[in-house]
Amino acid sequence: MPGTNLTRDEAATRAALLDVTSYAIDLDLTAATAAEHTGTFGSTTTIAFTCREPGAETFADLVDAQVHEITLNGEPLDPATAYADSRIALPGLQAENVLVVRADCTYSHTGEGLHRFVDPTDDRVYLYSQFEVPDARRVFTTFEQPDLKAPFTFTVTAPSHWVVVSNSPTPEPRAVDGDAGKAVWAFEPTQPMSTYITAIVAGEYHAEHDVYEGKHGSIPLGHYCRQSLVEHMDTAELVKITKQSFEFFEEKFDFPYPFGKYDQLYVPEYNMGAMENAGCVTLRDEYLPRSRQPRSFYEFRTSVITHEMAHMWFGDLVTMKWWDDLWLNESFAEWACYWCEAEATEFTDAWTGFANARKQTGYRADQLPSTHPIAADNVDLHAVEVNFDMITYAKGASVLKQLVAWVGLDPFVAGLRQYFKDHAFGNATFADLLAALERSSGRELGGWAQEWLQTAGVNTLAPRFELDGEGRYTSFSVEQSAHPDQPTLRRHRLGIGLYDEVGGRLVRREYVEVDVEGASTAVEELVGREQPALLLLNDEDHAYAKIRLDERSLATVVSGLSRLEDSLPRALAWGAAWDMTRDGEMRTTDWVRLVLANIGQETDAWGVTRIPASTALAVEFYSDPAGRPALRAEWESGLRELLLAAEPGSDHQLTFVRSYALAAHGEQAVADLRGLLDGSFTVEGLSVDQDLRWELVKNLARTGAIGEAEIDAELDRDPTNAGKEKAAAARVAQPTAAAKEAGWAAVMDPATPNETSREMVFSIFRFGQEDVLAPYLEKYLEAADTAIDLLGFHKGSVVLEYGFPKALASAETVARLDAWLADNDAPKGAQRYVGEARAEVVRALAAQERDARS
Repeated sequence: MPGTNLTRDEAATRAALLDVTSYAIDLDLTAATAAEHTGTFGSTTTIAFTCREPGAETFADLVDAQVHEITLNGEPLDPATAYADSRIALPGLQAENVLVVRADCTYSHTGEGLHRFVDPTDDRVYLYSQFEVPDARRVFTTFEQPDLKAPFTFTVTAPSHWVVVSNSPTPEPRAVDGDAGKAVWAFEPTQPMSTYITAIVAGEYHAEHDVYEGKHGSIPLGHYCRQSLVEHMDTAELVKITKQSFEFFEEKFDFPYPFGKYDQLYVPEYNMGAMENAGCVTLRDEYLPRSRQPRSFYEFRTSVITHEMAHMWFGDLVTMKWWDDLWLNESFAEWACYWCEAEATEFTDAWTGFANARKQTGYRADQLPSTHPIAADNVDLHAVEVNFDMITYAKGASVLKQLVAWVGLDPFVAGLRQYFKDHAFGNATFADLLAALERSSGRELGGWAQEWLQTAGVNTLAPRFELDGEGRYTSFSVEQSAHPDQPTLRRHRLGIGLYDEVGGRLVRREYVEVDVEGASTAVEELVGREQPALLLLNDEDHAYAKIRLDERSLATVVSGLSRLEDSLPRALAWGAAWDMTRDGEMRTTDWVRLVLANIGQETDAWGVTRIPASTALAVEFYSDPAGRPALRAEWESGLRELLLAAEPGSDHQLTFVRSYALAAHGEQAVADLRGLLDGSFTVEGLSVDQDLRWELVKNLARTGAIGEAEIDAELDRDPTNAGKEKAAAARVAQPTAAAKEAGWAAVMDPATPNETSREMVFSIFRFGQEDVLAPYLEKYLEAADTAIDLLGFHKGSVVLEYGFPKALASAETVARLDAWLADNDAPKGAQRYVGEARAEVVRALAAQERDARS
């Protein structure tokens, strides 16, 4: 439907023509509980707006609806002709206009629009909206672009026993005359806001309430979840994090929270991590864990909570004019959430976690053929969808961190405060923010913005030096390089740390900070200094760049990375060694041995959980296939030793048992997994709870050690929605042609719930199952032609991004992907994912070749 793909030019034309005075939206959700419900709900929208050119025409947006009546300024329009291709034509506008559209809209099962979910545990019904980027138009008639802000008045008719939540405080429902089973919630008008941050959440939710008392007054707080998760909602902890975040942001931004109350709703089958609906934040209900999780889980959950709260000011109070500045919206919230975590919560080492985990996703995305400038040229909504990725989030946050180092934190915050005051409840551009920062810092930032935001790719920084006979530097420089396809060399504010061995530890002797520019930057401060055991570029992690370790430093890291006392330099050393492994400059075997020797002493929560996951990929994907069985066995046995040696009940123990389950191939490991499941093998302090049981079942199914009967028996133990999703993942993991065929058919079935499909995609194509995976290169390429149109953008993108059979990596696979890329009619998003798959295979083959030569 071309009409769904709003272009930037169309939006600019409409914004120049219109101002929106108000929206009034009436939704009838009363049929949602009926077993025979039609899959639709009633939606009546009244939009008041002005037109600068009376007599002009424009259009409103409405997707996948049955339109019954359209009235413009009291005159009826024929839906059969006025509503076409997801747009409602509005001719002959007056200076002041009122549009009324009565329609039936469609419930979603893909997490886009108004999603309907029935909990299999108790058959209760739950609804929630998800509107970013362009999906409010699936629920009510809109002018679907961020710069046409207006107040919204929602009126919702729903079953009287439901809870209904929106952007405004929840009113007392009033009974519907003659029907005790129905009630009406009439919400007060909102502050002016964009369509994509409005929200409706309704159903049999459980609610708990509190109040934050801050410097600007009281803010009512609500926390919501479905009834089957009430025992898992750790409300006291969630309230504590929320209050800590409010106190921090109110102080730093020096602007009162703008939306009155603050509800956080944990919802099922959610595609995103969370969404910053104004005063009505929705989050994945997987963040309410039913089993023990490592500290990194709670650290990440805290970053999500603080990220969405930062959006209340940056994104909701002041909103981008068009999606070109989506990067700024997300990058700022991403940077601010770690800032808040480190300063206001128990996760004081949050920037270490950022370096170990989140930043790595930015580096990976920036080395794929789909990389793009942070400030992408989003000419239309399709471009926005394609460019909404880890460049937007992780690289953007990293670059803002560099900007803060460049201008200084205090001037940066001063510029933000002025930006909020100047543009409150309006729309702004990056140029507006840059102007505020230039005024507050006194630095010219246009050149910085050009090289960092409007070019793509990641630089590599390496030390170059000469030594005298006593081991002192006679010359020292930082060499900067870039991939030929993305050749920009940038300015970097860079720390350099010199670490010596002292009493069995690696201790920083000296730290210098320099501005690196161009291909080579001399560092005169280091001339005459004695060469350290470890020279660490980008110490303190201000810069966004890959770094290289010199020969002596690499030897120091390999021999004892854990001797570094501070977690942040360890994260940078881990990252440098991992980059060298992915780039084929360090043998996979050496990386595996580095991990096995040091991960047991790692203290950063994200390092503990993320590094073994990366290593599992290295063993199966980057290692020489001829030596892979031996390396698998070394990794497997090493993880068993780490598991048995870990402190009872620790995060290390939990991570190592999960990693061991994933690595299990040999008879001993498979027997251990069986024993953990049936209780015949125990490890002190290890609780084999339900989520861990599913990990064991899934990996036993992967090895062929158990089958359908055992999976069904586990599902009988856990007949929840999560249990059904995990059972589906276990079934498709089995190494049989029948399991793959049934699984792939379910993945490509639009009726399969989005989260169930996601679990299956992550589980279906396993290394070591190459024989049964052989047909799926072609099946994947067939899906590339159809998945996005068939399944919707989000669900289809999950299939194409994560559903490539990496185990089939070979030169022949590269040739087939080249042929497809040279001749296809697939959507741009699909072409992107196929190109990324090709790049990953090429990288893996290069690493395998390097491994084989060593």
